[in-house]
Amino acid sequence: MGESSFLTGFLMISNIKTIIFIALLIGTFFIVKHFEKKKVKFSTRTIYATIIGLILGVIIQLVAGLPEDPSQVDWLQEVSKWYGLFGYGFMDLLKMLVVPMVFVSIIRVIINMKEGDNLQALTFKSLGMLLGTTCLAAIIGIVVGNVMKLGVGFEATGIEAPEMREITPLVDTLRGLLPSNPVLSMADGNIVAIIIFATFLGLATNRTKKKYMDTVKPFIDLVEAFYKIIVSVAMTVIKFMPYAVVALLANTITARGLSSMISVVQFVVALYVATAILFVVHLIIIAACGLNPITYIKNAAEPLLLAFTSRSSLGTLPVTIDTLVKKHGVEEGVASFTASLGANMGMNGCAGIYPALMAITVANMAGIDKDISFYVMLLVVITISSLGIAGLPGTATMAVSVVVSGVGLGAYFPLAGGILAIDPILDMGRTMINVNGASVTSIAVGNSLGKIDKDIYNRKNTVTTEDRSA
Repeated sequence: MGESSFLTGFLMISNIKTIIFIALLIGTFFIVKHFEKKKVKFSTRTIYATIIGLILGVIIQLVAGLPEDPSQVDWLQEVSKWYGLFGYGFMDLLKMLVVPMVFVSIIRVIINMKEGDNLQALTFKSLGMLLGTTCLAAIIGIVVGNVMKLGVGFEATGIEAPEMREITPLVDTLRGLLPSNPVLSMADGNIVAIIIFATFLGLATNRTKKKYMDTVKPFIDLVEAFYKIIVSVAMTVIKFMPYAVVALLANTITARGLSSMISVVQFVVALYVATAILFVVHLIIIAACGLNPITYIKNAAEPLLLAFTSRSSLGTLPVTIDTLVKKHGVEEGVASFTASLGANMGMNGCAGIYPALMAITVANMAGIDKDISFYVMLLVVITISSLGIAGLPGTATMAVSVVVSGVGLGAYFPLAGGILAIDPILDMGRTMINVNGASVTSIAVGNSLGKIDKDIYNRKNTVTTEDRSA
């Protein structure tokens, strides 16, 4: 009994298949390493890693016999746990960087602002773009949901009803964004609170250095040094991304299964159709800025692929900021500010498309008539509730809870249980469009403020991750 507990509960290796697929994962790492030695571009290696992870996940499911509920297959859970060590371990390392990077970046940009720079314009333009694109995402979600008739004629019986999460009043949400305890805000990953605290420190340093430059200079030097160090650490961690992508994608398919998509395939298709439409709208915004959309896609490949496989806007943030600066040519301060805000509010996928589709689906399931007032209320609730949604896996359920309740459908929320069951599959597309929305916002705001280097944006031989970390 003791040996069994040791293998199943501690080692999580009780089946030869577990050992085989752990070995296969490690084998794929050698393939990725081979591409690295052959000097294959970093973004290309990441795409290869995505394909390898998809194939590996499908193979695991085929060997398991395509179970309806992978959680009931012990060796699948063991494989998922070990794959999570490599995949989610990488995400943990990225999350380690988020708070210090955002904190020091915001202070640094304000300290380095010239007299003509307008922080107020940066803030309002960033918020306006983020909330505006989220409202646009919601409209696309509403249109797609109605065209595809989501939830119409759906048999609601037999669905396990999840408990609805507690709804936080808007006033409490807004107050919660204030850094009453900066240290606690950092521990909780409250990025908006960290941005506010860092902004106060940066503004105070700017005011103080005019009269007491000798006193303040050590702090300014510390900020500059810390920024250089944290960026170097980030580049070291990012080098491991292709390896993590294999484990992350294979783990998603292993843990959730392929059969989990069948019962709600229409919703999955609708979400990805809406995501594709919004992606095109984002490219139109890029073109309106006088920039080449195809070049944007090439430059943005790394953060978008990481967002898709990791399902974490916040975890992808260091890569997003680095790509905005090094490939899109956005000034560091603008990139840090807008991308950080975009990882916490105005998220186009989790707080825009997804709640809109879900509200339409639930309303149709419940047989509720949808008039113009319903749609107006839906747009208002979605836009407001997009404030402060943390960019971490799973929090889209909270956004849906708020929106469904806000339009008076709270009692019918359990009807969405079947959709929530395959949330990770939906979350991949949602998170990618979240990060894309933040990137497009950063580029648009940077362009409007004259803070984008178009020579860097249009450069054909972009700097590789290896070069950046040198």
